[in-house]
Order: sequence, then structure tokens, then C-alpha cells
Amino acid sequence: MPKFVIERSIAGVGASNPSELQAISQKSCTVLDELGPAIQWVHSYVTTDKIYCVYNAESEQLVREHARRGGFPADSVTPVTAIIDPVTAEA
Repeated sequence: MPKFVIERSIAGVGASNPSELQAISQKSCTVLDELGPAIQWVHSYVTTDKIYCVYNAESEQLVREHARRGGFPADSVTPVTAIIDPVTAEA
């Protein structure tokens, strides 16, 4: 299944408390359950004013539908073309 990186601009999100982040996560999971197995949330990185999410999904349209139903911004949805890490340097 293709992998995508989603950039979400949310002012001040980095100052969210654990219960606020839990609520965001719960909403996302509820929408994912509605959409079925064609989309999966891998993990997200919360920064000062953005959340960067990694999703596996059959299409960009499905990622955008998740954002629409969840009320989340999806400023950019970018397909991942490769994954590299320190092991890549050893090849």
C-alpha cells in the first residue's frame, strides 16, 4: 500500500495537553474505522504549529477524505518515494 506524508497546519498544536492530543487521536481513529482497511495511520510528529502524519493508503483521495471527515487540515499530501536511514549509508 502506498505511503503518504501529510502536513497539517494547526496553530499552537505543540502546546496541546495530553487530553487534547488524545481527543485528536480518537477522532482520527473513529474516521479511520469508518473508512475501512484501505487507509492506516502509522504515526504523527507534533511540532509547534504543525502535525506531520505518516499514513498508508490506497490513494491520496482517501487521505484527503479522512481529513475532510475528521475536520483536519491537509495542507499537503505527498507520496513517499523512498525511505532511507543510517543503514542506507552502509549499502
